Amino acid sequence: MRPAIYMMASKRNGTIYVGVTSNLPQRAWQHREGVVDGFTKRYGCKLLVWFEVADTMEGAILREKQIKAGSRTKKLALIEGMNPGWHDLYEQIAHG
Repeated sequence: MRPAIYMMASKRNGTIYVGVTSNLPQRAWQHREGVVDGFTKRYGCKLLVWFEVADTMEGAILREKQIKAGSRTKKLALIEGMNPGWHDLYEQIAHG
């Protein structure tokens, strides 16, 4: 699996978390199951609503910083562009 930037949400238009990982299926599962204490567990961000793969981890980290520095409106636009129904994309990435 290539490095990926992703967004987890608590619900449609809810709390959004932006992260980066080298193993998106595993990381999304950890957020869904609440196995790691932190922001996503505290705010119930269990839905994988957006992701983007990168060629390198360095590139993924730069993109994550760019997204985090952007406005909520920009984050919502990314989600709506890929996933207008705010569906949980976990099954799509977990099973190919």
